[in-house]
Amino acid sequence: MTASLELRHSKHLMVFAGRANPSLAGDIAGQLGVDLGGVTLKTFSSGEVYCRFEESIRGADVFLVQPMCANPEMGINANDALVELLVMVDAAVGASAHRVVAVTPWYGYSRQDKKSAPREPISARMVARTLEAAGVDRVLTMDLHAGQLQGFFGVPVDHMTALGMLAEHFAGLDDDLVIVAPDAGRVKLNKQFANRIGAGLAILDKERPQQQIAEITTVIGDVRGKTAIVIDDMIDTAGTLRAAGDAVMSAGAKRVFAAATHAVFSGRAFENLAASPFERVVVTDTIPLGPGAPPTIDVLSCAPLLADSIRRIFTDESVSEVFDGQNHPF
Repeated sequence: MTASLELRHSKHLMVFAGRANPSLAGDIAGQLGVDLGGVTLKTFSSGEVYCRFEESIRGADVFLVQPMCANPEMGINANDALVELLVMVDAAVGASAHRVVAVTPWYGYSRQDKKSAPREPISARMVARTLEAAGVDRVLTMDLHAGQLQGFFGVPVDHMTALGMLAEHFAGLDDDLVIVAPDAGRVKLNKQFANRIGAGLAILDKERPQQQIAEITTVIGDVRGKTAIVIDDMIDTAGTLRAAGDAVMSAGAKRVFAAATHAVFSGRAFENLAASPFERVVVTDTIPLGPGAPPTIDVLSCAPLLADSIRRIFTDESVSEVFDGQNHPF
């Protein structure tokens, strides 16, 4: 007598949170209607990171939500977050996950995307190679600092943008709006933003005498008597942003706002924002907002957008349709 074996297979989606931004991971899971998977993550006294999945992930599509950012409340810095993501990927591969997707809306080392001086590394490329070596099958990210970062990967990269939600937030703010690009490299992004809300465009002439120091010399375009919005992909120390706000107001703008996807907020960022002329500074929650933030900061949730993208990746649908193909604002 020959025994017969019925083979049945159904895809299984699982979402796990790293320690960099567990609240975002929880919001994403809620949008998807699933519970966060159980995982133990800790740092030994020696500084080494440990990971163990608390349930079977065999055959599952595993989505690891871990922006490469610091989270002081969890006791980790940006490098800890990167290493933690790597060990989570390795553990998932070793546990026979069907696919391992790194959901890292803030891509660490993204500004180190080229050599600016001899004998420098291209650290963003190194991070991509390391993720691939760990075994990641796919990367889901948001508003990369530069388009060439996608070319550092040999695996698929799904690039999301917060441009739409930020534009929707500012729509109807004023009848006389002008969008201000903080430098020439952000002109395309700011032009798309301006077209979405029917605003004019201005550009700041910025020089960077050294790393993390910028000087605004000229405002190119008409901002006098208008409400200006300075748009960028990230805010780090906010020194450049503060200088941009001062320059725009000195050029005659009546009000000035700022918006960015990634709230890095390192160093004296909060002090700079508190002393700046911005009425409101709008960011998303790709990076958790640390304590001591000034009251002028508004945070928009990117969880619905990321959850929709995860759902489409899981069901093998088009991700670019979420943005009508306009998800590369470089």
